[in-house]
Amino acid sequence: MAPSALRLEEITPARLDAALGIRVRPEQEHAVAPVVKSLAEAYVHPGVAWPRLIVDGGRPVGFLMAFFGIDWSGQGRGPVRSGLWRLNIDAAEQGRGYGRFAVESVAGEIRRRGGTELYVTWHPGPDGPEGFYLGLGFRPTGETNGGQIVGALALS
Repeated sequence: MAPSALRLEEITPARLDAALGIRVRPEQEHAVAPVVKSLAEAYVHPGVAWPRLIVDGGRPVGFLMAFFGIDWSGQGRGPVRSGLWRLNIDAAEQGRGYGRFAVESVAGEIRRRGGTELYVTWHPGPDGPEGFYLGLGFRPTGETNGGQIVGALALS
């Protein structure tokens, strides 16, 4: 996979069906919301959600949604965090480096915006993505959010 072939694209009317066509493996469906839910959340959280289609050449291979500078407590008491809200790599495309590309892309955007940490949550269990995130250097913070483990990655 050539690095120049990979890119993130905004979700536009022309790309909507491609984004909605991204499906994880059936055994992963309990661990990540479908793209349609993410796009609905992006609609009701304008300016917070950053949904993007992951494209290899002209082929959609995944979807991510990031967030930037949100009050993690949800009550105006901080801390303010940025991170990866969703990551859906299509079932037929997993294991090819697209997830790593997605995380690196979000990390780059957070750095560009002046951030120094990338946060993510993951569903615990054998079918969850914990090994993937730990392998990229995320460390559990000791927090949970809605039953999910909160992880952080220091950006340098």
